[in-house]
Amino acid sequence: MTSLPRLLTIMGSGETAPTMMKHHRELIARFPGTPKAVVLDTPYGFQENAPELAAKAVEYFRKSVGYNIEIAGLTQILGADTLVVEQGLSRIRQADYVFAGPGSPTYALRQWTGTTVPEIMRSKMRTGGAVTFASAAALTLGRYTVPVYEIYKVGSEPSWFEGLDVLGELGLNVAVIPHYDNAEGGHHDTRFCYLGERRLSMLEHHLPDDAHVIGVDEHTGVIFDLDADTATVIGNSTITIRIKGKSVVHQTGVVLPIDALRDPTRGAVNVAIDFAPQAAVDETIAPQSLSLAAEVKDAEQAFDIALASGDAAGAARATLELESSIHNWSADTLQGREMDLAHAALRSMIVRLGDAAVGGLIDPRISLEPLMNVLLDLRSAVRADKRYDLSDLIRDRLAGNNIEVRDTAEGVEWVINS
Repeated sequence: MTSLPRLLTIMGSGETAPTMMKHHRELIARFPGTPKAVVLDTPYGFQENAPELAAKAVEYFRKSVGYNIEIAGLTQILGADTLVVEQGLSRIRQADYVFAGPGSPTYALRQWTGTTVPEIMRSKMRTGGAVTFASAAALTLGRYTVPVYEIYKVGSEPSWFEGLDVLGELGLNVAVIPHYDNAEGGHHDTRFCYLGERRLSMLEHHLPDDAHVIGVDEHTGVIFDLDADTATVIGNSTITIRIKGKSVVHQTGVVLPIDALRDPTRGAVNVAIDFAPQAAVDETIAPQSLSLAAEVKDAEQAFDIALASGDAAGAARATLELESSIHNWSADTLQGREMDLAHAALRSMIVRLGDAAVGGLIDPRISLEPLMNVLLDLRSAVRADKRYDLSDLIRDRLAGNNIEVRDTAEGVEWVINS
């Protein structure tokens, strides 16, 4: 009988973004036959849109990763129907691949404490299976957990909660901090999962001498292969081993023995990391990171260049590429503001394409046909994603320029009205 691989993956963020889909795919492919994958939906179980978040994860794995994933159905355990809870526990117990992501770490811990969930996760590290926890779920993996919402949103004094200690199975006495390089605060420090340096330093004083912090940057992860005894850094950026304010940083692509994370001082040179406000960062030397915002910027630049040179096809191509980017990033729940900006950019492109379609053309029907084909393809794409507001915007802008779009039984037609 072939033994199953034993894998534990921590992702700092981007768990349902294009950055991580190949890593999900490769991890699941390590299992023979048709592996059973389950999304553990507890961390966001308190949210009103929990079913929608679970459905997005299912769609992401089906379309982007190429595997079907089942929903555990454990949004609430305390006070829930016993049969429903046992069915959910059975799903994760039987799963080869267990995935959990955003939400509240303390809500998840309240639901999981006193249940078999922690032991199920730990047992996979002993007998075989893969556990991939990201964002809020990643916070629960260590012996110590940061109560992020309570500190950052409510103003509670920094303190540790007891974690699942799944990493204890690897001999790691740690606290895991995802979103380690977060820069949303701009001029105020939101690194270290919104703690900032001051509050993380306060927390570190409460760690025992034999414990330390593992920080995982956004759109970055680390794969622990217990059979090979390796830790592989994946994604866009770095992981950090921090001991009492001093840090050892490991770049993406690096493969380490797990022992290097158990005792990071062995043979390592510790360096302090200083905070630089976002505005002061030199973009010419900053590491590139794949993000929706970066793809929007690239698409807008390509669009502007194409439109300025009279390249209607190039402008339309940039518009379609932006629409594809929006679709690819749609499952990433942390892209709220960036998604709004991306949709605004797409709307602007559509408006400008509509204006360009009727500007200074000698033979309207012949000259417009290539561009109209692209616009109608884009309209079909956004309708397929149920973005009817964008579909209507394309139609209305064309109508404002005397081009009527008609949906018929035979397909979409367009005519120029005099």
